[in-house]
Amino acid sequence: MTERTRTSSGFFVTQEAPIHADDPVATPTAAPPDIVRAAYAELVVTDLARSREFYVDVLGMTVTEEDENAVYLRTLEEFIHHNLVIRKGPVAALAALSYRVRTPGDLDRAVEFYTELGCRVERRAEGFTKGIGDSVRVVDPLGFPYEFFYDTEHVERLAWRYDLYSPGALVRLDHFNQVTPDVPRAVKHYQDLGFRVTEDIQDEAGTTYAAWMRRKPTVHDTATTGGDGPRLHHVAFATHEKHNILAICDKLGALRLSDHIERGPGRHGVSNAFYLYLRDPDGHRIEIYTQDYYTGDPDNPVVTWDVHDNQRRDWWGTPVVPSWYTDASLVLDLDGNPQPVVSRTDSSELEVTIGADGFSYTRDPGDEDLPDWKKGEYKLGHQL
Repeated sequence: MTERTRTSSGFFVTQEAPIHADDPVATPTAAPPDIVRAAYAELVVTDLARSREFYVDVLGMTVTEEDENAVYLRTLEEFIHHNLVIRKGPVAALAALSYRVRTPGDLDRAVEFYTELGCRVERRAEGFTKGIGDSVRVVDPLGFPYEFFYDTEHVERLAWRYDLYSPGALVRLDHFNQVTPDVPRAVKHYQDLGFRVTEDIQDEAGTTYAAWMRRKPTVHDTATTGGDGPRLHHVAFATHEKHNILAICDKLGALRLSDHIERGPGRHGVSNAFYLYLRDPDGHRIEIYTQDYYTGDPDNPVVTWDVHDNQRRDWWGTPVVPSWYTDASLVLDLDGNPQPVVSRTDSSELEVTIGADGFSYTRDPGDEDLPDWKKGEYKLGHQL
C-alpha cells in the first residue's frame, strides 16, 4: 500500500496515485501525443432546433457557425472555432471527445501510438468538423471515440464583451467524464497518454470507484467513473463564480424548465468545485462547474477519498440521486454506430453507498451520528 496521510479535511494524500490495474492496456513503445487540454465535445442530438434552444437561448452559448445538420458553439473566453458541436442524428450519443495537442507533429505521434495498440485510426487533413483542420480520430482501447488536433480556425474571444454576458455566463469548457467498467485499467491507459491523477475514490479493500485526471493544471480534463460502459457521463463548462450557477437555476425556474436540473447546486468534496448538473433535451448530462484548484506543480499531492465518506460527492452531505450513477450517454464508433456497453463487475458506488432503496445515506457500521430528523431525507417513502 502506498504511504498516505490523512488530512484535517478527512481525505488522504499521497505523492503517487495508489491505483493498480490487474488487466492493464499494454504501454506502447511509441511516444504519446502531447495533449494541452480538453478542447471540444461532439454530441449527436435527435432534435437540433430544440437542442439549439437549450444551449443558446437557455445557457447562453455563442453560435460560431451553423447549418441544417449541426450547430457549432463556444463559450465567452474561447478563441478556437468551437468547444461544443451538436449534430443531428438518429440516436443521441457522443461522437467524439476532442483534445488540442501542442504541435502538428503530435498528430503523427497519435497515429503511431494508437496504431501500435491495434486501435482503429482515421486521419483527415480537412478535419472532421468545421473550423478544425488536420485531425486524428481513434476508438481507444476502452471504446471511447477520441480526437486530436492542432490546426483550428481562430474566432473572436468575447471575454471583454460584457454586454454579452448573462448572469449565468459560461466561460470555458472544463472537462469530460467517462463511464468505464474497469477504472484502474482506464487510469493506467490515460497515464500512458500523459494524464496525471489528481483525486480518486476507493474503499478499504482498494477497489477504485472513480479517478480524476488532468493535462491542464486544474483538477481534471477527464474523469473515469466506474459503471457500465463505455458511456459518457457528462461534459462540464465553467463559470467564473458560484453566483453564476445560482443564476442559471433561477433562470431555469423562471422559464419553467427546472426539470432539466438533475442534481445540485452544491459543492463537491472531490475537486472542491461548486456544481450543477443539467440534462439537455436528449438526456445528455451537462455540468456547470467553478472554483476548483491549481494542480500544476510536479509534486502536486494525489487526493484519495473513502467511498463511505459522505462529503466526497457533496461537501454538504446531501444525497446523490440514483440517476446520476445509472444514466449516461451512449458513445459511437467511427462509423457512427453505438458501441456495445459492458457491465461493471467490481463493486458499484451506487450499491455500496446509496443502497438498494436508492435513497439511503452511506455511514460506517455503528455510526449513529445522523440525527433522526435527517434520516427521513434519505429513505424511500419519506419524501413528500
